[in-house]
Amino acid sequence: MKSHQKRQVDVINQLENQIKSNSLGFSTVSPIDNYSEDSRICLTSVHIPYNDLITNVQNALIEPLRKLSSDYFYYPPDSLHMTIKNIRVINDPPHFTQEDIKKSKKVFAFAIPQHKKFQVYFYRLLLFPNNIALIGTTDPELDNMVLDLDQKLKEVGVTDDKKYINSQYFFSNMTLARFNNPPTESFLQKVKELSNSINFEPYIVDSVTLLTSTAALTKRNIIGTWNLA
Repeated sequence: MKSHQKRQVDVINQLENQIKSNSLGFSTVSPIDNYSEDSRICLTSVHIPYNDLITNVQNALIEPLRKLSSDYFYYPPDSLHMTIKNIRVINDPPHFTQEDIKKSKKVFAFAIPQHKKFQVYFYRLLLFPNNIALIGTTDPELDNMVLDLDQKLKEVGVTDDKKYINSQYFFSNMTLARFNNPPTESFLQKVKELSNSINFEPYIVDSVTLLTSTAALTKRNIIGTWNLA
């Protein structure tokens, strides 16, 4: 593991410790009864994975968890995504305007093609207070891109209103399921078992999509997609 990835792992471990101690210093999505009908909308950027990764995630992780606890909201294949850069957190009414969307689109159209593709190294599952995610370290290009986007968005007056545990090192996060009641002990044990068995090939992120959507990505409006160099 490269030194950059080790720094990312340190941030991920710090985040996990905050979750376990219930002293959260970062933004989360509050649970609701029906995630499919969620009216809360965010402005964010994601990478839409290719079918091979989606199939692997569904078969190796989501389906075993669904068999154990079917009442949670599990992301359907076409809603799975890897978060790249948040702009405005989920809310009803939205925390953004049409002008914010226009400004963001200009920033992404200019900035994204200047950054390089990068690899994601998935290595564990992480239980957040109300969801479970597949976590991966990355090449340094992710941090470079996120920090560049953050600066350029600030310059046009569209600041990120999300709270982060660390403002320098980021990582890949793919939400698999969201909860509306606490996981059972058997579910927690299954998560641990699956996390220890993860053995995915490195995945190349080669594009970024700007969109507005619900947390579950069941209602989305794609603003634009740009390829990385």
